[in-house]
Amino acid sequence: MSEHLPTWRRAAPWLGLATASALVAAAIAVPLLSGWDVHTRVADDRSAAPWHGFWEVKVGVGTPIALLLAAGGVVWGPSLAQRLSVRALLLVSFAASLGWLLALALVDGESGLTRALGNPHEYLPTARRVDDVGALLHGYVERIPLDAPGNWPIHVAGHPPGMLLFFVGLVTLGLGGDLAAALVVTTLAATIPAAVIVTLRALDAEWAARRITPWLVLTPAAVTLAVSADAVMAAVAAWGSACLALAARRSLWWSVPSGLLFGLLVMMSYGLPLFGLVALGVLVAARTWRPLVPVAATAAAVVGAFAVGGFAWWEAFDVLHDRYWDGIASERPGAYWTWANVALLVATAGPVVGAGLACVRELPRRVAPLVVGTVVALAVADLSQMSRSEVERIWLPFVPWLTLAVLALPARWERRGLAIQVVVALVVQHALYTSW
Repeated sequence: MSEHLPTWRRAAPWLGLATASALVAAAIAVPLLSGWDVHTRVADDRSAAPWHGFWEVKVGVGTPIALLLAAGGVVWGPSLAQRLSVRALLLVSFAASLGWLLALALVDGESGLTRALGNPHEYLPTARRVDDVGALLHGYVERIPLDAPGNWPIHVAGHPPGMLLFFVGLVTLGLGGDLAAALVVTTLAATIPAAVIVTLRALDAEWAARRITPWLVLTPAAVTLAVSADAVMAAVAAWGSACLALAARRSLWWSVPSGLLFGLLVMMSYGLPLFGLVALGVLVAARTWRPLVPVAATAAAVVGAFAVGGFAWWEAFDVLHDRYWDGIASERPGAYWTWANVALLVATAGPVVGAGLACVRELPRRVAPLVVGTVVALAVADLSQMSRSEVERIWLPFVPWLTLAVLALPARWERRGLAIQVVVALVVQHALYTSW
């Protein structure tokens, strides 16, 4: 069939891939060649902009495992995804994803899992000192400003208390060590492919779920999913979407867990109300608005419960806005980051996603609304200027849904595209020291 397609349609994936790759190359080259300090790492001449980290070539204990998983996934992943039963597909996607996440992280040894969560700027060290949740919520906003007495560390100050309370819960359960918490975070991240599979099956697109599974498992985003608290947000967003799809196509009672998860998502990040655009995409794909009111009401109840407990999201946002611009963000030039963020997203999701977006008109109607909602949400986030740098972790909740764009590619791209994706993941992991 492909030989009968117009030339521009045959060339579109290659043009999309080339454009995506050129954008990443430009984001790397511009600071290096111009000497422009874009403040990814302060006072470090090895800065690996646009990533938050520096250049450091290495191999480690995870290297051979990652290479074997990459080769096996590219060669057998697509056919295996077609043959397995649905239950087996869910289990295998989880196990393979967990293996890929751990193998990449362990290229840096145990510190590849623990260094981010144990960093004093992160949530876990603060969570270990919390002994009164009520007092935490009531005093949360007043400790956000940079000049406040006892101000919160960067990541705690930059987010509502939901993410901190997640780690408080881990500490309470005896899982508050750096490694134990890292394994919990990584395990949750490994469930994301299964959540997308459930979502697509509920939308009567099982074929799409099977075809996309290897791409979700072998995502280059695994480099940051295994070591970032934002992976928890990505998992919450994914399962909230799965429950929403089930509410739309199966039983309206699924609206309750969907609303609870989306409400918690809002309480984990000030930027993730934008994920509502992806949720609307789920409803458009399902061709029903029935769950909208109960899901929104349940999510609002979660936000309201936090307000009753002492933390009002709407009061905190303005304070956070001031804290954001009092910090390093004000030194990060918008003239670079407005487009370098997109380059970093491409590198995180994988450049083949760019090839898929170039063919977006070929997306099936059950999938297109999710991709469109994701693109619009990311455009708003980028233009808001509240995400200068670090989007390799900040935008993780959107990456699985952006990855659906590869479903627009011809079947012959399946193994070649997967090969490109895993090479990108392996190169980034082995050539960079990322801060996540």
